[in-house]
Amino acid sequence: MKGSILFRLASRKVTSPRHFSRWTLALAVAISIVSPAASQPPGLFHRSTSLPVREFSRIVQEFSEDEGKFPTDNFTSNERAYLDIVDQLQQAGVSGGAYIGVGPEQNFSYIAKVRPRIAFIVDIRRQAVIQHLLYKAIFHLAKNRAQFLSLLFSRPISQKHLAAGDSLPELLDRIGKAPGPREAFAGNLAAIRKTIEEGFHYPLSPEDAKSLEYVYNAFWEDSLDIGFRFGSGVKIPGSWGFPVLRDLLLATDLHGKPGNFLAREGDYQFVRQLQERNLVIPIVGDFAGPKALRSVADYLRKNGYTVSAFYTSNVEEYLYFNQVFGAFAENVGKLPISDRSVFIRAVRAGWTPHSFYVRNDRIEPYLQKISVFLTDFSEGLIPTYRDLVTTHYLPRADAQPGESPLWQ
Repeated sequence: MKGSILFRLASRKVTSPRHFSRWTLALAVAISIVSPAASQPPGLFHRSTSLPVREFSRIVQEFSEDEGKFPTDNFTSNERAYLDIVDQLQQAGVSGGAYIGVGPEQNFSYIAKVRPRIAFIVDIRRQAVIQHLLYKAIFHLAKNRAQFLSLLFSRPISQKHLAAGDSLPELLDRIGKAPGPREAFAGNLAAIRKTIEEGFHYPLSPEDAKSLEYVYNAFWEDSLDIGFRFGSGVKIPGSWGFPVLRDLLLATDLHGKPGNFLAREGDYQFVRQLQERNLVIPIVGDFAGPKALRSVADYLRKNGYTVSAFYTSNVEEYLYFNQVFGAFAENVGKLPISDRSVFIRAVRAGWTPHSFYVRNDRIEPYLQKISVFLTDFSEGLIPTYRDLVTTHYLPRADAQPGESPLWQ
């Protein structure tokens, strides 16, 4: 019955922007009433673990701290080379367990590679949590990559362009050429807000609702050219060397292989299923704060999870600058880890002497074992940020000839 509703809606011809607005809202409602199991491919999870939606909402609210201030709107990642450590993750056996991250969409690609059983996104900005709830709603309403992109940018595309098997460049080309009528944006925003508040049982304050519209409007206005902005709303020009979202979606690893979570339908479906099981949990928190990371650590221990990967981006640079790095290290010490648990860090060019900048990018990722970090900290080996990023890191297979990696 539900399947026939979706088929009839999806088969209708779109004849105008107004028609599309009504069509997309009806389709969104129809998708939302289909049980997750009915729309998910089998075999993505070894266990049928899931979190009740009210428990998800409780954790988001109760684990969160008061928000902090940050000078930019990180609508997207600014790390073009984020896929350069994919081979390393596989070689180091980093998979399953719990994933912890910070920031926007790059987390979904790391989740697709690590295949964790649960993920927490901890960010000092409340707006980042609202953006992840926006993403969660779009994952819920979009059964494939094409629908995800259409909803994310409010770009109506007709049924013949909703092919799940299309390549990502083909999908982005169609999205880029599609109009974005305000009616579509307004209708999608209403459906997304309703999904968050009624479907996810997460109450949005007036400020939260304003933040949701602000973020979603940015994706609608800038489409694939959206990037991070200064807090005043000033857009950062691409000539500064920072990527826009189109660049990030089409990024490749060091072998030229696409690796974004939207590059393959299977990766998208893995992340979507984790979202549908309420196991991608955004938290407002300071890495050095007294509550968020400690609450995550307690939860993981009580539920038998071990951290596989902790993506910190370059947050530790700010922790050193604000002289609170010791509190962060103490919080990390509370996490359940194994000898395979790693940090995924992003380091700005100029901070390190090692040869990670094979593409001459502004920012490059690298790995370090969390257990090694804790030992280094306890022995006083990393009193500065430069010490942190040059001590006992995992060598990469693409290390330049003659380089002598510090990590053994």
